[in-house]
Amino acid sequence: MFNTQHNIPKSELESRIRKLQSDMAEKKLDGVLIMQNTDLYYFSGTAQQGQLYIPFEGKPLLMIQKEVDRAKAESAIENIVSINSPGQIPDCLKQNKIDTPRTLGLELDVLPTLLYFKIQKLFPATEILDISDQIRLIRAVKSGWEMDIIEKACLLADQVAEGAQEFIKEGIPEIELAGKIEAFARKLGHQGIIRMRLWGSELFYGHLMAGSSAAVPSYLSSPTGGTGVSTAIAQGPGHRPIQRHEPILVDYVFALRGYLADHTRIFSLGELPEDLMEAYDAMLKIQKLVKKIAVPGISAGDVYEAAIEKVTALGYADNFMGAGEKRIRFIGHGIGLELDEFPFLAKNQKLKLQENMVIALEPKLIFPGKGVVGIENTHVVTENGLKQLTRFKEEITIL
Repeated sequence: MFNTQHNIPKSELESRIRKLQSDMAEKKLDGVLIMQNTDLYYFSGTAQQGQLYIPFEGKPLLMIQKEVDRAKAESAIENIVSINSPGQIPDCLKQNKIDTPRTLGLELDVLPTLLYFKIQKLFPATEILDISDQIRLIRAVKSGWEMDIIEKACLLADQVAEGAQEFIKEGIPEIELAGKIEAFARKLGHQGIIRMRLWGSELFYGHLMAGSSAAVPSYLSSPTGGTGVSTAIAQGPGHRPIQRHEPILVDYVFALRGYLADHTRIFSLGELPEDLMEAYDAMLKIQKLVKKIAVPGISAGDVYEAAIEKVTALGYADNFMGAGEKRIRFIGHGIGLELDEFPFLAKNQKLKLQENMVIALEPKLIFPGKGVVGIENTHVVTENGLKQLTRFKEEITIL
């Protein structure tokens, strides 16, 4: 009845929970209540509506409002019970011989305020603390099981770039071209949903834009914006037709079994102007530098500063990751179940890189009125630097 072919193994869930319980000991937490969809899936193996209570020691309790039978089929958690609403959580804990926590960790970076107040009322004598950073740090370092899926997603991202060549034609509107490529990605098994953690952030497959419209800024924490199809969206492809001799930005995320691969390539109908070709080559140099220095132990902020120093020496500082004062102050971001995971290769970031962190590195130049050139690949941190996982040819594809 349910598709359980790709369930998260029990050993994988147990390892993740043990890591969180270790962090709970450091923060002196009696328990953690996981409610956000992505974190719930990560720690329980199901995204069915519910809450996962992880005690300081012992086995977790998964409380499901909808749908409990499916949750039992999908999750390797041993204790799964049905409740009607979060208001039943305290009684449910007691019924399962779990003491009321004196200190409780919540995902305060994403938890809606009204839900936070509700939890406060349910546990009036409990001190509530933030556990979001600890969760995100655990998720930042990928297991072998996760890496296997991410590598498969990267291969499919390469196939999307390969397939895009078939659909790029002069005069086709950006939005129509995007639809054709997205349909191709869906045929390859793209899950359709791309999850992001930052409040107010959302993305549909990615950004496909060409020429001047690609350089239109937007609200999104991204170097590229795009006109979009309306002011209600205000990002991504619009109705502008694809033209010759302009950079066509295909910046897509492939999503497979929850895990993401981020990937950007530049296409063009006919040759690009020489200045844009030179700018693109500069971004390949930035990528090469970062791949070499991004080793375990270096801080994410130091990687960013090294890239800024190099791009300044190349003469592109004013157009790097945006144009003008509103430039984005990062060159890459962690990626996994969400598009904006730790670490961020960004200004003033102190987090040190660790082996098996997965990073989407995206050096790009934005030229208002002309377009965007740059590259993005998904990498994994190794002792020798970044190992590139997306491998579609890196030179600009001239059609």
